[in-house]
Amino acid sequence: MAEQGQERGRGQQGDREGDGHNAPGGLNGLSSLNGRNGLNGCNGRDGRGLEHGREHVRVAVVGTGFGGLGAAVRLRRAGVTDFVVLERADSVGGTWRDNSYPGCACDVPSHLYSFSFAPNPDWPRAFSGQEHIRAYLERVADVFRLRPHIRFNSEVKRMTWDSERLWWDIETSSGRLCADVVVSATGPLSDPRIPDVPGIDSFPGKVFHSARWDHDYDLRGKRVAMVGTGASAIQIVPEIQPRVGRLTLFQRTPPWVMPRVDRAISGIERRLHRQLPFTTRLRRGFLWGVRELQVQAFTKHPGELGLVERMAERNMARAVKDPALRAKLTPDYRIGCKRILLSNTYYPALTRPNVDVVASSLAEIDGSTVIAADGTRAEVDAIVFGTGFHVTDMPIAERVVGADGRTLAEAWAEGGMQSLRGASAAGFPNWLTVIGPNTGLGNSSMILVIESQLNYMVDFLRQLGALGGRVALDARPSAVTAWNLRVQERMKRTVWSTGGCTSWYLDASGRNTTIWPGTTTEFRGATRRVHLGEYEVLRAPDPSAAVARPAMDKSRTTRKTEAGA
Repeated sequence: MAEQGQERGRGQQGDREGDGHNAPGGLNGLSSLNGRNGLNGCNGRDGRGLEHGREHVRVAVVGTGFGGLGAAVRLRRAGVTDFVVLERADSVGGTWRDNSYPGCACDVPSHLYSFSFAPNPDWPRAFSGQEHIRAYLERVADVFRLRPHIRFNSEVKRMTWDSERLWWDIETSSGRLCADVVVSATGPLSDPRIPDVPGIDSFPGKVFHSARWDHDYDLRGKRVAMVGTGASAIQIVPEIQPRVGRLTLFQRTPPWVMPRVDRAISGIERRLHRQLPFTTRLRRGFLWGVRELQVQAFTKHPGELGLVERMAERNMARAVKDPALRAKLTPDYRIGCKRILLSNTYYPALTRPNVDVVASSLAEIDGSTVIAADGTRAEVDAIVFGTGFHVTDMPIAERVVGADGRTLAEAWAEGGMQSLRGASAAGFPNWLTVIGPNTGLGNSSMILVIESQLNYMVDFLRQLGALGGRVALDARPSAVTAWNLRVQERMKRTVWSTGGCTSWYLDASGRNTTIWPGTTTEFRGATRRVHLGEYEVLRAPDPSAAVARPAMDKSRTTRKTEAGA
């Protein structure tokens, strides 16, 4: 990585300086988040940040995928070193650690699917595989000296806002701590969704989700049911088809599949990128620019996607000669309504004699027999679910308890997931999310969105430091509503709303709470800074007053002031 030497120096200096007040790249107002005379925590914190054995930190980051590691890097570079990163597993990587199924790879070009502050000149392929992306994240953790901050095997069980002390009380599988600010970077593709199929509990064979692949189970010669035809399934099918005895694919909705223009990156190219780092930036900039130009068709002019549909149809026709099979595989919705998938091997695999395509969902399991909604039956030894994740009902939301005692899941139960600029939820002070509601992309790299949200995080902390004392920022309900009304109004003309499909972008009420209906440039502009007028500033009560009035209701002991007043 190009910044390895420079960032090691930053990390070492930050460690020597302890609180990092003078760390290079520090921002005005942020240093008080490290200083012992800044935000007090855990009710009488000692010099080690402990009180009755409970640790206090300024910032707690949840998750070590791209979002969590990126947040940790940006915190250090901004001079904030009093933070922890909580990780439920025993290694970093997030979704790129959990998804290790055969053929797992990214559908975004490698040089765009990496941090701008940690360019990698040595990507081996134009589209990198899971093992290369995970190795990249491991190197990020090492180069930027993040491992001392990471708490592995520390799954968050509960996060509860303390309205009197203005901190988050966090219960993990490895202990408790409190934090002034929480940055939730668990990601939407972290908790697998397995449908509740009648009879699944009595199935005598092997069952697992693509994100929890059982590498100890040998598929050779087995009769396998693959349930789902999303991004994971189209990578798995070509990999396992030559090995299994018979493969039955349950396809509820056929995807649009375009060719994957992948190739090995030559040694000459890699040497050029190492020796002339600006060439890596140029390559990244070109990839970004092409995708920015494509956004208009998705968000404003879906009719322009007809040409792309014809290209996808020709791609299918080249590989699938059987008209009946082509009919099964041809979508009846506008391309782009669901994520466009990339593969050169998916369609050829479906034409092999040991593959059956069932154009119906899995409805029931009777012993070893899987039964589709159209009545098709097949005897199988194993069932692999490629059925996606809990995206619009993220489990982490059930573990976050806000100022009024409701969980985030309860707050979102009526109107669906909502947040201010994809980051803050009303009633959950000093709680930020990375890849929050309406931040997903339909055609580009999520790293671009993550870095924009990290800009917002850094300014959020700067604003807290500038306000001074024990303070918190709580998104105003009116600001959250106004932001989401604008987003949903823009969503009406997009292909995701007009394309005629039902996708995982939509929640149970049919509302798109996942996708950003604009360019990454627009999103970066919208998250460049925190607008204090969109927040209420909460200040901790006078400690002496709290002692004099111990019975006072907590909801009344925190003084709310107009932002900027």
